[in-house]
Order: sequence, then structure tokens, then C-alpha cells
Amino acid sequence: MKLDYHMHFEKGSYDLKWVQGFFDSAAARGLDEIGISEHSHGFTDFKELYDEDLILDDSFVGRFQQGWLKSNKFKYSLQEYFSFMDGLKARGYKVKTGIEVCNFRDQAKVGAILAQYPFDYVIGSIHFLHGWAYDSSEIKAEWDKHDLREIYDWYAEEVEHLCAAGLYDVLGHPFNIRLFKILPDFPVTEFLERVARALAKADMGVDINTGTFYRYPIAEISPYPEFLQLAAKYKLPIITSSDAHAPEDCGRYIDEAIAYAKSYGYDSCLHFTQRRRELVKF
Repeated sequence: MKLDYHMHFEKGSYDLKWVQGFFDSAAARGLDEIGISEHSHGFTDFKELYDEDLILDDSFVGRFQQGWLKSNKFKYSLQEYFSFMDGLKARGYKVKTGIEVCNFRDQAKVGAILAQYPFDYVIGSIHFLHGWAYDSSEIKAEWDKHDLREIYDWYAEEVEHLCAAGLYDVLGHPFNIRLFKILPDFPVTEFLERVARALAKADMGVDINTGTFYRYPIAEISPYPEFLQLAAKYKLPIITSSDAHAPEDCGRYIDEAIAYAKSYGYDSCLHFTQRRRELVKF
């Protein structure tokens, strides 16, 4: 099977005219099924968690993030999302209902929200380091204020915290802290091992994500080879994804993602239905 389980409708509305483009692209690229993993910041249910976790003061980062939270965020409730997705499924669309949740401190609160809905799968992604949206190009200058070893340590720490919650099926775009091509000149094996061990303990999969290839300066599929090699060693299962934010990107470079996975010994990926998973051959 050829699957794409990480993409977002959020730049449009929940209407058939907008989302049809995703399914058209999926068909053109030979996908057997897609999964929508809307960001948690799209839903009113999660607003309080962002207010609690993000730097929102009068600093350079804080001012940007205050504006970021007011731009195309918290448009729908999870109930509205499920109503729309259930309607798509009723019309015969081959689609799964997922979500991509940020790395919040209060995982108990996250768990209480997620437990109310029958998701097919849940992706957990590290989008913030100590309240800083490190992947936002508008505040990229903040990188200059931190030692890169510290950032790798923070990233591993956040993954460990996420995994310990026991709420997630997959880690989204592992080690996308490389996205701006700020690369270490020191050994990072200890950080890679920490992440791999945490994922193995939590029985979570790895997102082989092409979004970092076509959307960011690093121009590489995540996770990068050193970590994917370790993921294979730990026998961590995978999903393949385009991280599409626009219809034309659905399924983009999925063939390359599959070839990349195969080069590290993978011959199958995860398929989900209401949190039940199975391995299916490519």
C-alpha cells in the first residue's frame, strides 16, 4: 500500500471544494489512502494549552507568537472536525481522521481532550522548545542565542516527555531541528539514542516526512539518515507522509520516501483504524 498520513486542510475551509484537491492529488500519485492530521492549533479545544506553554511576553519571540496565535488558528472545534471527516467517509472517500499534537507540558490535559474522540491515529510533534516555535522562519534569529548542544538536549528531552505520556502513535518529522541547515559539528549519537529508546519504550512509530525536503532549506527527508538507521536498528515502525498544507502537495515525494525507507531495510508501513495498527507492505 502507498499511504500518506500527515497533511493538513487548515489553509482552507471544511468544504468539499477545497479538500477535493487533496484527493485528486492522491489519485494522481497512486495513493491507496490518505490521513488528515490537522494541527492541534486549529481547534478551540487546545487554545488554553497554547496560552499556558508558549512565550507570549513582550520579547522578540513573544510578540511574534502572540500574532501567530491570532492568525488562522482555533477555527473549529474537534466536534466540527469529526463531523466533516465522518461526512467524507460516508461519501466513500478513503481517508483516516488523525491529528498532530504539539509537545505540551500538561499531557494529562491533552489526554483528556483526545479521549473524547475516536481518532484513527495521533501524531505527536516537537514544535516548541521551552515555549519557542523554533521552526518559524520569522523568528529564526533566536537560534543565534542558544548553543546547539543545548537545542539537541532540549529536543531529546521534549521527545522523552511526549513519549512518556503514552498518548501518541507516531513521532512527527523526527529531528526537524535541522530544517534551517544549522548543523552540529559535534557528535549527536547520545541524543539520537535517547529519542530512539523513548520511542521504542512507548511503542511509537516514526514519520518519514518529505515536507522538510520541499519546504525548508535543509532539503532532506526527515528523519535524516543517521536517525533512520537507528530507527531501523530499534525496529521502530514507520509512516510515510508529505506534510502537505496545500492540495497539490498531497503525496508529494512519497515514492522517494518509500525508496528511502527501503534503503534501510523497511518493507512495510503502519496502517491505522481507530488507534488499531497493522503493518502493510509497500
